[in-house]
Amino acid sequence: MAQSAEMQARGTVDADEVRRFADIAAEWWDPDGKFAPLHRFNPVRLAYLRDALCERFGRSPRSMRPLEGLRLLDIGCGGGLIAEPLARMGATVTGVDAAERNIAVARAHAAEEGVEIDYRATTAESLAGAGEAFDAVIALEVVEHVADLALFLESCAALVRPGGAMALATLNRTPKSFLFAIVGAEYVMRWLPRGTHDWRKFPRPSEIAAVLGRAGLRLDDTAGMTYDPLSGDWRRSRDLSVNYMLFAVKD
Repeated sequence: MAQSAEMQARGTVDADEVRRFADIAAEWWDPDGKFAPLHRFNPVRLAYLRDALCERFGRSPRSMRPLEGLRLLDIGCGGGLIAEPLARMGATVTGVDAAERNIAVARAHAAEEGVEIDYRATTAESLAGAGEAFDAVIALEVVEHVADLALFLESCAALVRPGGAMALATLNRTPKSFLFAIVGAEYVMRWLPRGTHDWRKFPRPSEIAAVLGRAGLRLDDTAGMTYDPLSGDWRRSRDLSVNYMLFAVKD
């Protein structure tokens, strides 16, 4: 369903955030570069997405191509770290990012790997305004960087077809997340460049669920992602206090 003129007059793009990520776009596929944290917990995120989507759409996660036939939107796709594995699982993937440089990197890498993905430099609200619809909309580590959280979530919800789903990953706004995601990740461990995140923009799960609920989506599941400093691995957990994922459905 196309959005109202008032919603389209607003915007979700934070120009400073887009510029910050565009400046380091060449490092998207470097597992030891500035996006190393995403590479480290990508297996956990992908397993969660596969399992949640398979349960929603009646697929077997053990299949070689469990997402065959599903049309997915990866919004804020960056260099394609999620879009490519989803496409390899059989999904028809559209990857969207507001930064042209990110899209250029994503297209080039997909071409090198022989993976077919429809990459576009655009926004969630533009796609929603055009009346597009997908079986599932995926937005990982994006909502904490947008200029208008409510509009972004409303736009994503509008892009989900009836019976479809939406998956998000972000950081919770808690004292623990400030300690671990800001002080620890950016200043002590230096996993991320300083200023990558603004703790005040971290949304609580309840805040996301409230906006999605008003937009017609029902919260179906949440899961935490926890770092083990001894092994250096990430794992799925029930601890939502720092990194968490959320799965919502449109009944």
